[in-house]
Amino acid sequence: MRFISSLPVALATFLACALFLITSCGQGGPSPAADAAAEAPAPAEPLSLPDLPDSLDRAYEQEVHFDNVRQLTYGGDNAEAYWSFDGRSLVFQATNPGWGVECDQIYVMDLSDGTPSETPPAPVSTGLGRTTCAYFMPGDQEVLYASTHAADTACPETPRRGPNNEYVWPIYAGYDIYTVPVGGGEPTLLIGGDGYDAEATISPKGDKIVFTSTRDGDLDLYTCDIDGSNIQRITSKLGYDGGAFFSPDGEYLVWRASRPALGEDVDSYLALLARGLVQPTEMELYVSKVDGSEMRQITNLGGANWAPYFHPDGKHILFSSNHKTGAFPFNIFMTDINGAEPVQISFDEAFDSFPMFSPDGKRIAFSSNRYNGRTRSTNVFVADWIE
Repeated sequence: MRFISSLPVALATFLACALFLITSCGQGGPSPAADAAAEAPAPAEPLSLPDLPDSLDRAYEQEVHFDNVRQLTYGGDNAEAYWSFDGRSLVFQATNPGWGVECDQIYVMDLSDGTPSETPPAPVSTGLGRTTCAYFMPGDQEVLYASTHAADTACPETPRRGPNNEYVWPIYAGYDIYTVPVGGGEPTLLIGGDGYDAEATISPKGDKIVFTSTRDGDLDLYTCDIDGSNIQRITSKLGYDGGAFFSPDGEYLVWRASRPALGEDVDSYLALLARGLVQPTEMELYVSKVDGSEMRQITNLGGANWAPYFHPDGKHILFSSNHKTGAFPFNIFMTDINGAEPVQISFDEAFDSFPMFSPDGKRIAFSSNRYNGRTRSTNVFVADWIE
């Protein structure tokens, strides 16, 4: 909260809109993709993306790890762009009034086609309710995402602030996790039940899913088999655990977490959770084995540290953070699995987040407010990764 309340009203409003995107990565029968899950497909040959005349090689001078930066969306709020197993497509969520989309829906972008620009790709989700946290299933013929459409086909209300004027994220109890063909269609329930089930991602091995749920009363991490069976609780300490991703070898998890201190902080956290809200202004990064063993906190930076993703070497982690200022901007940093001093990777003056490596480790997708003409647009970018 402090990193918004200290800002001028116009800037705070802008930041709140950008920060709404960071709700990333929220029981059913077997999915058709389960048959393909015994072994995830090897990445295809690297795809040579087309040059985009208005987005040629626009990296900041300090961004030495980025080359050949390409902008893939233009206008609206576009984020959480995750790679297909073959590295040729991205699945992402978007709210774009220019597309007639006023509530987050899911799209698949074929990178060989360039950019959706003003013309959106065909939607994967139904257009009903709110959706979030899409991910490709093994075989790239289906995607997994969370949706509120079964609870209510209307777009759920976005809370402005908490009861004490806190900046908050909504934890919609109507979120369940579904699969659907990449071309769209009727969703199949994969993980459901009472409360919030969302933020699902899939192991590179193609055998496991990790997701966040309130099924036991708190916001904890769970894993299950690729068909939604064998659900196992991974975290149990009070606080929000979410936005988890697997290491490249599928053996470890990294995620963001809040750990309210005893007393007033705990009372505030529980009061917000009872209202379906969480305050995301103080988060640190944690890692563990997939079964929850060897769990440890790897950052102690202060501020909001979130959207972690493993580097292809499995020894480093990229994440978004405002720890340098406690406010604005958010940039991408890199640490190692032991929490070494972070190295700054991106240098935009507004918002950079959701760093996601392609399966071959040669490219990175991220979302940013750069080059948006000082509007509130958040767009998807892809760059070549330079070690």
